Amino acid sequence: MLLDELAIPIVLAPLGGGPSTPRLTAAVSNAGGLGMLASAYLTAQQTEQALAQTRAATTGPFGVNVFAPVVGPARQDVYRPYVESVRAWARRKGVEIGEPRFSDDDWRAKIELLVSQPVPVVTFAFGCPDRETLGRLREVGSETWVTITSPAEAAAALAAGADALIVQGSEAGGHRGSFVDRPDLPVYGLLALLQLVRAELDRPLVASGGIATGAAVAAVLAAGARAAQLGTAFLLAHEAGTADVHRRALRTDQPTALTRAFTGRLARGVRNRFIAEHRDAPIAYPEIHYATAPLRKHGREQGDPDVVNLWAGEAHRLALELPAAEIVSRLATEAEAAIAEMRAARR
Repeated sequence: MLLDELAIPIVLAPLGGGPSTPRLTAAVSNAGGLGMLASAYLTAQQTEQALAQTRAATTGPFGVNVFAPVVGPARQDVYRPYVESVRAWARRKGVEIGEPRFSDDDWRAKIELLVSQPVPVVTFAFGCPDRETLGRLREVGSETWVTITSPAEAAAALAAGADALIVQGSEAGGHRGSFVDRPDLPVYGLLALLQLVRAELDRPLVASGGIATGAAVAAVLAAGARAAQLGTAFLLAHEAGTADVHRRALRTDQPTALTRAFTGRLARGVRNRFIAEHRDAPIAYPEIHYATAPLRKHGREQGDPDVVNLWAGEAHRLALELPAAEIVSRLATEAEAAIAEMRAARR
């Protein structure tokens, strides 16, 4: 199992939508952790190019994250009134939004790419692929890790043959990795979910959500995880493609919120005006994502934080603006110190 071979039990979260870069992925792998490359919102061809760039920058293991196809398309009567309200809101800022549409994020082509050009790990969010798909990836040497947000999802991923589970707590930034978004979606904190899953299932676990320090890495390892997955902690890394307006928001004490306002799917980001004024967003992903994309692009270009999806975990103000390798090194040193302190206290 690759988790047992890592020099440092730190996994980079995928950070799709801009922050993920081949340089960041390679830097984390070169530092002894496991770099992850996000394929979300990329075509299979773009993913192939990013793979080549990553391979040119590291000889270490790394993985690729893929969004599993969501149930859809959503009904127009569900999302159209909301989209029109956002359109009117955006026009007051002089911006035209996009048209909602459905997409499977080039799912089949990406799976074929990863079968023909294998990587050590393929991770999934938004669902668990069927046993056949996981088997094809395993046959070419890839481990398959599935993101889960509840004990029920963990059991389903185990039944499908997942090699490991990424246990995502409610503290995590960005989209919830839940298999199906729904109004009564259970939202478990990380430590509670880790305990529940570990008590019921025997599978390697990677903990994700609100981990920003070495002490937090040590805590999830003590709770039974084989490694900690960190995303927000790397958003200020020099190699990250994080937009300047996003970087500024991460340095503030502004709290985060769970919202569907930007994409029609539950996600955590720094609170801003758009979130506050669009609390009625329906469940309609990726239709709403494509509708708001031009508005968010405008906000990044103009430096307007009120219209950008500032994805971030609850501990975002602890993120460090350093080279990724130095972030990994600091986290590892802090984790070792925390573990040594715990052991000393027991004597």
